[in-house]
Amino acid sequence: MGFFSKLFGNKENKQNKSDQTHANVRSRNENPDVYDVKDENDRMNWGIQKANLTLQYFEDCLNNPKPNQSYFSIKVKIVDNGMVEHIWLSEPHFDDDGNLFGTIGNEPIDVTNVKLGQKIGIERKLISDWMIIDGGRLIGGYTIRAIREGLTGQALVNFDKSLGGMHVDEGEDHFLPNLDTPEGAILKLENAYDQRNLEIAISCKDFDEEAKMMLKKLGKIESDHEIVKKTAEVLKLSFLKSLQENGLPSFKGVKRAFPKREKVSDQHYIITEVCFFPDGSKSVQKLNTYKTETGWKVLSPEN
Repeated sequence: MGFFSKLFGNKENKQNKSDQTHANVRSRNENPDVYDVKDENDRMNWGIQKANLTLQYFEDCLNNPKPNQSYFSIKVKIVDNGMVEHIWLSEPHFDDDGNLFGTIGNEPIDVTNVKLGQKIGIERKLISDWMIIDGGRLIGGYTIRAIREGLTGQALVNFDKSLGGMHVDEGEDHFLPNLDTPEGAILKLENAYDQRNLEIAISCKDFDEEAKMMLKKLGKIESDHEIVKKTAEVLKLSFLKSLQENGLPSFKGVKRAFPKREKVSDQHYIITEVCFFPDGSKSVQKLNTYKTETGWKVLSPEN
């Protein structure tokens, strides 16, 4: 599995901050090609952010591996004299304070302060990705996915060949089901449906913000308190009526991925959720989420 560690590096030269939407491929004699993607790339930024937001899943599996999980690696940001390189560590483990330790798993190209096979300790805040191989399937590996999504044609074919048979599907994301993130709020709402708990489901919603959003789209005054209040009451009643008439949705056995965040404002994100159902079907929906004083809440779907 050390072979995989040599493939996936993205570097940032602080003296050259030009934006790129596709990976640059650099060939190395007697080593696999290296694929570079600048940190400014939105897709790569989301991959790094998602890796950190789901890191608890990696840690849980590292401590208690599932039956088919055969390989664990974690990527970190190494800084050396103005250069930055993201490098995979093998044999990762955390101490009681959450600090990361591991072995440099690929030959550095742009930094010289670490070398292949060196054991290092590094701050948790410098983690940029994690990956697990589960029965030949990639779990996590968000920067790998970001690079792959930027490739087409023969470059994509070559990249997949370089994975040595590792399967990269659409993925499954393991956010914590709480109100700390937009994705977590969606998962908490869907879990409430499965638990048939209307009280928790309603706590994941914000009908006032949903009313303001709807009024704004209709070109009406969303700042009028009375109009917002009445509209919010109607939306809440409509929500409850729909659940009573149609029943609560079921997400049991459903795997979910969140491939995209669209920022409307610091408080408002549109989240793309892909649901993979046990029968092999899937659905894609875009959900509005809003950050309130009590956490992120789920608003109406984006039309």
